[in-house]
Amino acid sequence: MPLQDSMLDYLRDPYLLDFLNQPKQHVIEKELEQGLIDNLQKFLLELGKGFAFVARQQRINTDDGDYYIDLVFYNFHLKCFMLIDLKIGKLTHQDVGQMDMYVRMFEERKRRADDNPTIGLILCSERNDTVAKYSVLNESKQVFASKYLLELPSEEELRLELTRERSIIERQLESNHE
Repeated sequence: MPLQDSMLDYLRDPYLLDFLNQPKQHVIEKELEQGLIDNLQKFLLELGKGFAFVARQQRINTDDGDYYIDLVFYNFHLKCFMLIDLKIGKLTHQDVGQMDMYVRMFEERKRRADDNPTIGLILCSERNDTVAKYSVLNESKQVFASKYLLELPSEEELRLELTRERSIIERQLESNHE
């Protein structure tokens, strides 16, 4: 099985962070990060199988300055690091570029020769289909974005999301048949 397929088996969208008991509005990244650290066991369970916590605010020093990765995990099944960047609000192309740079720096400066390629995961509160389609995310084997939820969606929100997802899949199927 190609590594790309197995990575997708370990990543989710969305991640449910309701255990943080954070208000849906007025959350800042620093509070979100602190909440995840305070509830690390629950967050590891939400991440899935084989994840171990490595670092918070992992510093990578370069000639141009220091860069800090919000959270770093290691997956023992995939034998790779996973970098997580937390974002409040809608995913932007800057977020994608930043994570792509973090993954490349981590690959060069931190990854061991016996590790598989590093995964970068941007956890954001809102999707951006345009950014996903026209950025590195579209074809990347290492950089991904997933939505997080601070509470379970209502029945109506689930119905709307299913309708939206169904229309996306139908459009993809139609374009594949053309």
